[in-house]
Amino acid sequence: MKNYKKIIILANLLVVLVFFTNSIMKKEELLSEGTLVLLELAPVDPRSLMQGDYMRLRYKISEKVNYDSISKRGYCVVKLDSNKIANRVRIQDDQLPVYDDEYLIEYTNGNWSINIGAESYFFQEGDAQKYEVAKYGGIKVDKKGNSLLIGLYDENFKLINHKR
Repeated sequence: MKNYKKIIILANLLVVLVFFTNSIMKKEELLSEGTLVLLELAPVDPRSLMQGDYMRLRYKISEKVNYDSISKRGYCVVKLDSNKIANRVRIQDDQLPVYDDEYLIEYTNGNWSINIGAESYFFQEGDAQKYEVAKYGGIKVDKKGNSLLIGLYDENFKLINHKR
């Protein structure tokens, strides 16, 4: 009976390890092959005393949406301008249609706002002043609408460096 317990524990450990490895590989692929999209930030309260310093993110493309008329999950379709700033074209339930110059960003409808990825950006305590100039959230997106926040950018489209 004890051998079965060891086998079950090992099998579960292996499944968890495969799951995490797959998740990491997908994020690494998104980082290396994804398209950079800059999302203009809308102002919100930037700090939390309980969690340390962070900036809560809200994006302009999620404003002026009739939350009652859209699905709980779907895609925000955007076009990029010459500076890679996203402009919302439409919101749709499925990945299609999407045209050559459009990009998908997966969203969830929170009834008060649509969440399109990372909604907060944590930084080292004492660095708040550095991030006060943030104007854009930089994300990488793939063709399926998956996104990953890679950093905050200033008004000159430069990544705000983490290092001092």
